[in-house]
Amino acid sequence: MDLLFMAILIASGTYMLNAKEQRKRIAILGMHLSHYQIEKLMEALTEGYMRALGESSAERRDQVWSLLSTTEQQLSEQFSRFAADFAKVSEEDARVSRLPIALPFADKLLPALTFDMRQALAIHAKGIAHVVQNTAHLATKDRAFMMTAELFLMQHTCHWYCKSKTIASARMMARHQTPHAQLVESVSETTRRAYLALIQGE
Repeated sequence: MDLLFMAILIASGTYMLNAKEQRKRIAILGMHLSHYQIEKLMEALTEGYMRALGESSAERRDQVWSLLSTTEQQLSEQFSRFAADFAKVSEEDARVSRLPIALPFADKLLPALTFDMRQALAIHAKGIAHVVQNTAHLATKDRAFMMTAELFLMQHTCHWYCKSKTIASARMMARHQTPHAQLVESVSETTRRAYLALIQGE
């Protein structure tokens, strides 16, 4: 009975500490995001891509793509400013545990097993900008596919920062039916190389 009681106390304490730490991270990220319309632009862009791809008329499809180019530019500019703004966050508040599950103070007790959220957002900002500028000279449909992957991977990173990698991956599967590994494979080579080096501590 004593062991069971102790296990319950430890589990409850861990849960409460995790919840407190996660609320803090959500507040930090939310405070910085509140100055921008990134989520609204992401939604408009991904829905626009689906609408364009579903158009049977080539003329109508081209019109939709043309309208979306403005949204892409706005999103890229806002996310770059957001990443620059978040770069002012302290190192302590920017550390993200590489462990698959959330453990209280893991970022402080195991600093070697963390990555810097500020660097992650800078990588995502560059990735989004490169797709918008189409430096790889992709066809419109392929560029839309890559942009979607860049945005979803960035979203995964934000969930990882707030919760854990496991929860971030589960949310990505639930919302977009896309595994984390597929997102990594679908972004640009430049993003993939920088992203993997960061989260793997290379």
